[in-house]
Amino acid sequence: MSEGLITAAYIGATILFILSLGGLSHPESSRRGNLFGIIGMTIAVLATLFGPRVNGGLTFSLIMVAMVIGGSVGVYAARQVKMTQMPELVALMHSLVGLAACLVGYANYIDPTTHLVGADKTVHEVEIYLGVLIGAVTFSGSVIAFGKLSGKIGGKPLTLPGRHGFNLGLLIVVLILGNSFLGAESPANGMWPLIVMTVLALVFGVHMVMAIGGADMPVVVSMLNSYSGWAASATGFMLSNDLLIVVGALVGSSGAILSYIMCRAMNRKFISVIAGGFGTGGGASPTAAAAPTGDVSPVSAVETAELLRTAKSVIIVPGYGMAVAQAQHTVCEMTKILREKGVTVRFGIHPVAGRMPGHMNVLLAEAKVPYDIVMEMDEINQDFPSTDVAMVIGANDIVNPAAQDDPGSPIAGMPVLEVWKARVSIVMKRSMASGYAGVDNPLFYKTNNRMLFGDAKKMLDEVVRNLA
Repeated sequence: MSEGLITAAYIGATILFILSLGGLSHPESSRRGNLFGIIGMTIAVLATLFGPRVNGGLTFSLIMVAMVIGGSVGVYAARQVKMTQMPELVALMHSLVGLAACLVGYANYIDPTTHLVGADKTVHEVEIYLGVLIGAVTFSGSVIAFGKLSGKIGGKPLTLPGRHGFNLGLLIVVLILGNSFLGAESPANGMWPLIVMTVLALVFGVHMVMAIGGADMPVVVSMLNSYSGWAASATGFMLSNDLLIVVGALVGSSGAILSYIMCRAMNRKFISVIAGGFGTGGGASPTAAAAPTGDVSPVSAVETAELLRTAKSVIIVPGYGMAVAQAQHTVCEMTKILREKGVTVRFGIHPVAGRMPGHMNVLLAEAKVPYDIVMEMDEINQDFPSTDVAMVIGANDIVNPAAQDDPGSPIAGMPVLEVWKARVSIVMKRSMASGYAGVDNPLFYKTNNRMLFGDAKKMLDEVVRNLA
């Protein structure tokens, strides 16, 4: 395949990737967006395989073996990983991009066929150094994010004394090592500064994500998505691959924009999230001294069905608990029954509901909930006062009135769905445990609130049976 044909293929793939991002901006066009992305990546891979850099023979065979192994792992993951495990899977994928950037950087540095001098050599080494730096931070940070999202690491932020000074010290040392790396006369002399920098970058990635609280993890996922894009772009510079540069920049910039949008939606400053996070460990039961005052009003599935049947308007607020219980299909069935009875049903989606951006939207789309009744927080918050029943399924922090009423709360200032303004609110939870941010919820004790305890799917199945 000629260079001209490869360039044309890369341009076509780039256009398809841009169309893919555009398609993913709305649920109705997301399938088309995914299809564009698949076609674009197929074109990019084929153009690379049959390009002049792959000379056939052993190189081609090794690449095909690697693709078969990687493709098999991908197919297995797609079939076996549950929707509740998607956030940690995404974090794990980001870590692989970072690891790949590190390995490519080291391979480029020790490549005996590279003979550059003067400014070309300096530019190439800067590309290597930055690529390994970003890749190492992405790799270790994503591994920690995977641990937090999967529950293997607690959601409580690790706030070490003088942590900002520690991070600044790491940055200064990295800059000093970079100067030594660029001044090395041979790869043997430059290898040690590169290795030490890699270790420090790994430490920084761990420390950065460990210092971020559980409630900020959706922002972390989008931030790491951005990092993985910049790591891929740096890899493109190292390999002189224009397509990889462009695609990496697309992913990096879109991830950064998404992180910024989510921080604005949470009324948080992006720098404050990265610098320290907020919240404590998730899942802990509130202590007697810290618990809000008032009585909890339990409700049964039968009573819940009656409240829904007699309502004229219902707003459903899903959260991570719905994902854990795999209750989205039952929610869709309940929605269908209520709409057939003339009840107006809509969904209120908080921008950080779940464990990654768009988590709830994906689950509802999977269950075939109509797109036109799934509303964003800003669209639906004003409608709660005129709503008969607000039903919260496995959500906690995103419906916590303390964000508005308690200036001393760790989530103070975070916009929330104002479910307590409905005539009746029903909260489905397994227990009275606090949410992922570890913050007590006064909603549970409000006079117009009812608590439906138990597994979300089992309780909703019983509600559906009594509705039918």
